[in-house]
Amino acid sequence: MTKSPFLYSAAFAATLVAGAVSAQAASLTLYCSADEAWCQQIKTGFEAETGITVDMTRKSSGETYAQVRAEASNPKGDVWWGGTGDPHLQAAEEGLTEAYESPMRGELYDWAIKQAEAADNKTIGVYSGALGFGYNKDLLARNNLPEPKCWADLIKPEFKGHVQIANPNSSGTAYTMLATMVQLMGEDQGFDYMKALHKNVNQYTKSGSAPIKAAGLGETTVGIVFMHDAVSQSAAGFPIVTVAPCEGTGYEIGSMSLIKGARNPDEAKKFYDWALTAAMQDKAKDVKSFQIPSNKNATPSPLSPDLSAIKLIDYDFKKYGSSDERKRLLQKWDTEVSTLPQ
Repeated sequence: MTKSPFLYSAAFAATLVAGAVSAQAASLTLYCSADEAWCQQIKTGFEAETGITVDMTRKSSGETYAQVRAEASNPKGDVWWGGTGDPHLQAAEEGLTEAYESPMRGELYDWAIKQAEAADNKTIGVYSGALGFGYNKDLLARNNLPEPKCWADLIKPEFKGHVQIANPNSSGTAYTMLATMVQLMGEDQGFDYMKALHKNVNQYTKSGSAPIKAAGLGETTVGIVFMHDAVSQSAAGFPIVTVAPCEGTGYEIGSMSLIKGARNPDEAKKFYDWALTAAMQDKAKDVKSFQIPSNKNATPSPLSPDLSAIKLIDYDFKKYGSSDERKRLLQKWDTEVSTLPQ
């Protein structure tokens, strides 16, 4: 008995549909808020490990938070990896991300777990790094400037036009700077400092790491960044000196979150678990990313800043990652600092 051509057509159509569903399921949309080279490494590494196709977009943490919020009614991303923890905490508070407890939690440092607990398990720490700055030693000498060692040095008149920092509305790094000054000095003095610094800033960038890249290229003398970003410029051969400010400084817990209503939740959880493995985190140093990994079995680069040797403040992640406090401080910065003449 011969089969009807219709049956062949129906079977072929069913195969196509099944294949399309399978192909659609084996994909992931990743929002990455780390350095471009690290984001690309993560994309290709996960694809090679799992066969899942990754559509990756790289933006700063502030920009990614704004995108996730704008897409809340129709989420397009599955996972948000990296960037400072404060906007991740804000996203969690606003219900933009999903709770998940990975089986990898037992391998993580306490600070990574505390980040998760502060957000009802809607985010988790993937790396940490201290805030500081770096300067181009060649430009410093050429301009006959004194070696800056403290936050106070950066607001001296001789540094006018020599300092670069990101905008705290788009950059988690710069928001960490703002929140650090408020915690280190008190709110009034902290904002006085930001106003004084404003006089010396030559540009507010979108990305938190952009200022130190500009310093490496000789476009600015000082870049205020996380210290590991300054180290990466030195490791790449640029004349950058990394500074841990003498007064003390804040730090970040770079985080990862599952986006609520994601189109590929199973693939997102696979990525989440993979991103917490020591094997994945070990590879960061291969692309000159020198953060401290959250997996206790991962090995940081010997070039990574030693957090135990840096005077760190007791950064209140829960308070300064809250939606109300973050919005309040950013609005105050917009009103009282960014509008001032330079």
